Amino acid sequence: MEWLERARAQLHIAYGHTSHGSQLVTGMTGLVAFRGSAYAFRNGGTGGALDLRDTPFSGASDLGNPDRSAWATATRAYLRAHPDINVVMWSWCGQVSNASAGDIDAYLSLMAALEAEFPQVRFVYMTGHLDGSGLTGTLHVRNEQIRQWCRQSGRVLYDFADIETFDPDGRYYGDRVPNDACDYDSNGDGKRDRNWATDWQNSHARGIDWFDCPSAHSQPLNANMKAYAAWWLFARLAGWSG
Repeated sequence: MEWLERARAQLHIAYGHTSHGSQLVTGMTGLVAFRGSAYAFRNGGTGGALDLRDTPFSGASDLGNPDRSAWATATRAYLRAHPDINVVMWSWCGQVSNASAGDIDAYLSLMAALEAEFPQVRFVYMTGHLDGSGLTGTLHVRNEQIRQWCRQSGRVLYDFADIETFDPDGRYYGDRVPNDACDYDSNGDGKRDRNWATDWQNSHARGIDWFDCPSAHSQPLNANMKAYAAWWLFARLAGWSG
């Protein structure tokens, strides 16, 4: 709990997203009811909660809406008006699925420019959500481009797609053409015929092993895992060694 307390005390987070990115926030909301006030968050961070400002930016909705660069302009304006912010996160909707290598290079370049301009702020990179195109699809290739950049340059990555690739027991589904709903091909015939999240939920106790919550385009377990990953990240940003 020490590192959760430090995260709540130290971090001031601005998070831009649309529907897929909302999984993180709805999962975090459910986690408060499930695990208590140690996971509390609200805009402004009053009452000892984490200061997480949900969709506070003007002029952009996510990393690809209304275009692939408006988010950077919106971030710059927001940080100049809110110098207390020390963490910025943006998520994709479906735009990585049709991105070119140049599109992702532009994203990485814009992030690097913001990092140079606001050295007191930690910028969190993200991969795009799964789309059922598998390990040879554009999404995976472009996500790997983002991952490689973050590994090589020591950036902070919230790996949205990777969270959707493993169940809580560590079973891997990435080679079974999974999508963002957690559907996957169970028998190798090229058709998604099962859902690993609902299977896991059905075999584990609701309210004990997992909690019910909204999860746009997906299952509650997906948002559960996004919430746990978010708090793990926040603890790391507050100094936890992992």
